[in-house]
Amino acid sequence: MAHLRRSRDAILAGVCGGIAEWLGWDATLVRVLYVLVSIFSAAFPGIIVYVILWIVMPKA
Repeated sequence: MAHLRRSRDAILAGVCGGIAEWLGWDATLVRVLYVLVSIFSAAFPGIIVYVILWIVMPKA
């Protein structure tokens, strides 16, 4: 299994792309799921988690 890293296939920071590569899923699916989960959780926690992952996840 690959290491969890930010993807070079990035729209913003590569976090969702990196998660998709790590799980072996399509990056678009992960991005859509992340946005939906963030919206249904009042968006704020999703933004904080994204920024934390952006800082913590190493570049590809």
